[in-house]
Amino acid sequence: MVRKLKSPFSTENPKEELQYISAGVDTAAEEKGLDNLINLLKRTPAFSDCQVKLDFGYFANVLDIGNNTGLAISTDGVGTKIIVAQMMNRYDTIGIDCIAMNVNDILCVGAKPVSMVDYIAVQSPDPHLLEEIGKGLYEGARIAHISIPGGEIAQIKEMLKGEKEGFGFDLVGTAVGLVPLDRIIIGADIKDGDILLGLRSNGIHSNGFTLARKVFFEKGKYKIDKYIEALGTTLGEELLKPTHIYVPEIVEMIKSGLNIKSLIHITSDGFLNLSRAKADCGYVIENLPEPQPIFRLIQEVGEISDEEMFRVFNMGIGFCIVVSKSEVEKVFDISKKFNVECHRMGYSTSDREKKVIIESKKLIGKDNKFFKF
Repeated sequence: MVRKLKSPFSTENPKEELQYISAGVDTAAEEKGLDNLINLLKRTPAFSDCQVKLDFGYFANVLDIGNNTGLAISTDGVGTKIIVAQMMNRYDTIGIDCIAMNVNDILCVGAKPVSMVDYIAVQSPDPHLLEEIGKGLYEGARIAHISIPGGEIAQIKEMLKGEKEGFGFDLVGTAVGLVPLDRIIIGADIKDGDILLGLRSNGIHSNGFTLARKVFFEKGKYKIDKYIEALGTTLGEELLKPTHIYVPEIVEMIKSGLNIKSLIHITSDGFLNLSRAKADCGYVIENLPEPQPIFRLIQEVGEISDEEMFRVFNMGIGFCIVVSKSEVEKVFDISKKFNVECHRMGYSTSDREKKVIIESKKLIGKDNKFFKF
């Protein structure tokens, strides 16, 4: 029998609320721990003949390779969504996630993704497992219009474990793209009153799975194959929905000559990713489309606050675009052409603190956290 959902974003019994840190992911400690590492890495551009065009902290960086051409580069993995794939014993979509997490970041500097290499670490080189992962990588490459000209596989049984013995693995990619150096997009030209548009996500994509798994499989005691009426599918099928690849629609927008102010991949940290723009700007989100039912279910079962939900998950919007008012209809037209839902969510404000305000939830985001106001 399916549990009846409470009203969306219920925050009853806050003392029992699950958080990302209690699920095992301490983002604050991660940021603190990265400081010394990044301070060392920031010295490495001196070793290369290719000038590094951007600072650390954006979705991708850009190297000057000459002739006004920039090589955008970014790397990412799939995270603990891999554990759900193992629980389902299904591996043919996880490669799509790997492609998506990389190429969607490449888009954020205005670059067209062109290629990616993968790294697969395995407990055992099971032929079926590798073939199924390959199917996802192939499909992701097809959607993103990129090549995968090489990669690496490592057998590290001593370092890996999985839900199914012998099937533990990790999957990571590094993608590159091309962008004219005089057309790099990092949100430097955002002005008061520019419009924030959001493209729909497929669900929770590839972020927040440590918390989601804690909610469903530890606290909620759900089975992976449980059919949930509110989702219209089993829990496992919902969680394995591949991350949407935004390359076709965003590349079309760039090629069309739209004056795009900023491109933002909404991943971990949710709408706080908006503050990565270079300009001293904040945002007011006054129209938030109803998130998919999976988010309401996570919040109800885990008794998670709005603040935590919006910090960890994309909440139904996977990619954002900032344009001037005169460009809004063009973005809607291109989105419609590619059958992607586009929503006019709000507007930018002049703000050195780079606050993100979500009016309907009375949330204000700054300093990598959301607070009630």
